[in-house]
Amino acid sequence: MTASAQPLTLAAEAGAGGTLLWVVLPYVSLAIFVLGHIWRYRYDKFGWTTRSSQLYERRLLRIGSPLFHFGILVVLLGHIGGLVIPKSWTEAAGISEHTYHVGAVVLGTIAGIATVGGLAILVYRRRTVGPVFSATTRNDKAMYVSLTVTIVLGLAATVAANVVGGGYDYRETISPWFRSIFYFQPDPALMSGAPVLFQLHALSALLLFAAWPFTRLVHMLTAPLGYLTRPYIVYRSRDVRLGARAPHRGWERTGS
Repeated sequence: MTASAQPLTLAAEAGAGGTLLWVVLPYVSLAIFVLGHIWRYRYDKFGWTTRSSQLYERRLLRIGSPLFHFGILVVLLGHIGGLVIPKSWTEAAGISEHTYHVGAVVLGTIAGIATVGGLAILVYRRRTVGPVFSATTRNDKAMYVSLTVTIVLGLAATVAANVVGGGYDYRETISPWFRSIFYFQPDPALMSGAPVLFQLHALSALLLFAAWPFTRLVHMLTAPLGYLTRPYIVYRSRDVRLGARAPHRGWERTGS
């Protein structure tokens, strides 16, 4: 598929269906994302955690977790660069469209494969390790399904359009649509002409963001900055005898 070809789309024109998908749904998802985090922090502050399962199994976690987290970080940075930064800015910085396109496709594909691979290992670990599986809730399972669908669709869209196909410049359609949401001037016609895989990827991402505040994914929006300023934790033994050697005569502990 070339950039000038007419792609298969979910909505041929930006009618009522296009307005619902590319105007109403983004604002609903954004509102739930923001208000949901406020609600979660206010009423479930102690549940704002990943519920780590490292104590149950470490071997697979040491492989899958870094692979997934580093991969998704690169994917996130790529999305920020591609959706937020206009094409005119990169061209003004001396980066040609061809250079940007090749770099984005290569790095995006590698990062996408790493993310999918890491996620597959984490899902396999959670399914096959008994204690980890027992600690997995229905909410976790739904989150993993939604996250997997979004990532796989994004990777499939990149490969189908820019590796197997003749190329698709999403910075001419999807990126302006994304920015128009925050300008409060959404243009659904821009998304209505995008290939179906890009549309499905965008829709799955909107649904994922709407569910985000109510899953363990909330930990991605926090950083342990409090560790830098909190006081030291002092541990005291309850044993009468302290240390490995007996105290010298005259220096025995008298109790408290």
